[in-house]
Amino acid sequence: MEIKRTKIVDIFDASLVGTTVRVKGWVKTRRGNKYVQFVALNDGSTIKNIQIVFDLQKFTEEQLKPITTGAAIHVEGQLVESLGKGQSVEIQAETLEIYGTADPETYPLQKKGHTLEFLRDIAHLRPRTNTFGAVLRIRHALAFAIHKYFNERGFFYLNTPLITGSDCEGAGAMFQVTTLNLNDLPKKEDGTVDYEQDFFGKPTSLTVSGQLEGELGATALGQIYTFGPTFRAENSNTPRHLAEFWMIEPEMAFYDITDNMDLAEDFIKHCVSYALENCADDINFLAQMYDKELVNRLKFIVENDFVRLTYTEGVDILMKSGKKFEFPVSWGIDLQSEHERYLVEEHFKKPVILTDYPKEIKAFYMKLNDDGKTVRAMDVLFPMIGEIIGGSQREESYDKLLARIEELHIPMKDMWWYLDTRRFGTVPHSGFGLGFERLVLFVTGMTNIRDVIPFPRTPKRAEF
Repeated sequence: MEIKRTKIVDIFDASLVGTTVRVKGWVKTRRGNKYVQFVALNDGSTIKNIQIVFDLQKFTEEQLKPITTGAAIHVEGQLVESLGKGQSVEIQAETLEIYGTADPETYPLQKKGHTLEFLRDIAHLRPRTNTFGAVLRIRHALAFAIHKYFNERGFFYLNTPLITGSDCEGAGAMFQVTTLNLNDLPKKEDGTVDYEQDFFGKPTSLTVSGQLEGELGATALGQIYTFGPTFRAENSNTPRHLAEFWMIEPEMAFYDITDNMDLAEDFIKHCVSYALENCADDINFLAQMYDKELVNRLKFIVENDFVRLTYTEGVDILMKSGKKFEFPVSWGIDLQSEHERYLVEEHFKKPVILTDYPKEIKAFYMKLNDDGKTVRAMDVLFPMIGEIIGGSQREESYDKLLARIEELHIPMKDMWWYLDTRRFGTVPHSGFGLGFERLVLFVTGMTNIRDVIPFPRTPKRAEF
């Protein structure tokens, strides 16, 4: 019977010692002398490499010459216990096949110690590095954990549109989608663009959120979640901004703000727990390379209850702290990352859920409190990150929602369908949004959001 390929993640099974195995992967390093050569091979399935031993009585130097860092090879040999340090097993090579070479003079990853900034310029190759292999495996595990969590709790996965005629957040910074000839735009008599000749017959953009459509699903199926790409056209070159990123947005009928907070806390603890249990090797590697406190910080999130307090209480703490902030604190301001991190990292030393924000700094769809000044919003604040989840109880009253839309001068032609959910069988309902890359950023200990997405989209950067 033909021997099947063994992935390197499975090669360390003690029961395989003494058997013949096949491995395929990319060369990390090669060293040795005139008697024996040692090659570290990795196939992407794990952070660990397998050491392959080439006896130069069986292989010529000419055969081994193409084995340089980055080359792809196929080796068959016996798996034996290793006498050397750093590995428990190794492969005594019997056959060698070269799939693809990598010229040492031109292969960008030939040397070690590249900066993360340099690697962003070669995003097509950076997944082959140990760092980005670890990050991408953790990203996959977190995505799986998210689907698993909601599926096990009776949520339905809803696909919301990427092309939309409305602006959920009122942000304005949206990427326009058009089939019109930009070099010869059709014009009306008043000189404005004639969008009736466009594909959809009106201006359309890439979505900034699937939330509004998610509410439509929740008021029919009970509880749904979205998990898809979203787009913001802000010209922001910061370690926290991307033009294209992924959002998870659950929406639940019959949930009030407390139910919403309970779900958000349980959900994010589940995700972090799953990563700790299933990505230990990758997390430990990243902790060793970038953030010695990473594992302790992740365990701390799982093991501690989140503090809950109102925005007003949070502002009061900040104003009495005696700390000099770059952005001065007063009631009514939109809290900055420095304010959020002070509450989490210095005052409470725990994750925080802030509630009841001033209505002026929150979106139109949030439920108004009885005081007429604040809304039932909730933000989950994490160490190192600041806000990681934002959500609210949604305004279910048709009259109040309509008044808010008119107050903010949101075009009714974009909102009639959303208001229908309040005209026909309206119910209390809530939801939140989690920026997926922010979660990956927290779990990996990386410090720049461009380093936790395979191909970052930022101003003036859209290769690959």
